[in-house]
Amino acid sequence: MWKAIKRLTSFKNFYRFSGKLLPWFGAITLVLFLTGLYWGLVIAPIDYLQKDSYRILYIHVPAAWMSLFVYIVMAASGAIHLVWKTKLSEVIANSCAPIGATFTFLALVTGAIWGQPTWGTWWVWDARLTSELVLLFLYIGYMALHSAIEDRASAARAAAILAIVGLVNIPIIHFSVNWWFTLHQVASISVGKGSSLHPSMYWPLMVMTAAFKFYFATVLMMTARNEILERDQNSNWVREEEKNL
Repeated sequence: MWKAIKRLTSFKNFYRFSGKLLPWFGAITLVLFLTGLYWGLVIAPIDYLQKDSYRILYIHVPAAWMSLFVYIVMAASGAIHLVWKTKLSEVIANSCAPIGATFTFLALVTGAIWGQPTWGTWWVWDARLTSELVLLFLYIGYMALHSAIEDRASAARAAAILAIVGLVNIPIIHFSVNWWFTLHQVASISVGKGSSLHPSMYWPLMVMTAAFKFYFATVLMMTARNEILERDQNSNWVREEEKNL
């Protein structure tokens, strides 16, 4: 069992398998983005309160969701590396950090752009906004800590512990609008309660969410493959791959 897991998570197998998936994931990402953006920005009706300014939700909401999802993937990969010492899980965790930081930054910026016409301010120390900013600092802290320690094993262990500890911020972000009085509106979509959005607005949002997920998977594979090549640059299988290019 353990030998099978080690074989499936080897750098060589991941590199070759992900290479076959990348063109498909890239194509699906492009189609979903083009469809979702046109549907949300052009076809979806104007909101009767926020007018056209609400359309930024088709970027803001998926980016905010992905900022949480990517952090969970990063922390889970770090935990797997701590327990089973698999090299691939360390690479996945490292690859998640810059992608998650980008999603978080995008969520904060688009939220500020949306908040100015909606709330009359670019920023307020709201529970949701503040905890999302803390998430950005956690991503940055992960990358800084991993880069600051020269020994690769120690760096991976310290960064993984930081990521796991930072998981406490995820439920705070998610439930902050329910736990405290907050300027940020409550979720329009929730598990078990359905959506308060009209279907003409809801479905393009779902398409954009799928686009962001496929984008994440695509960039994650690309980033991980680059780190794998750097780590195993002197191995025979990398030389074989270079010959086949």
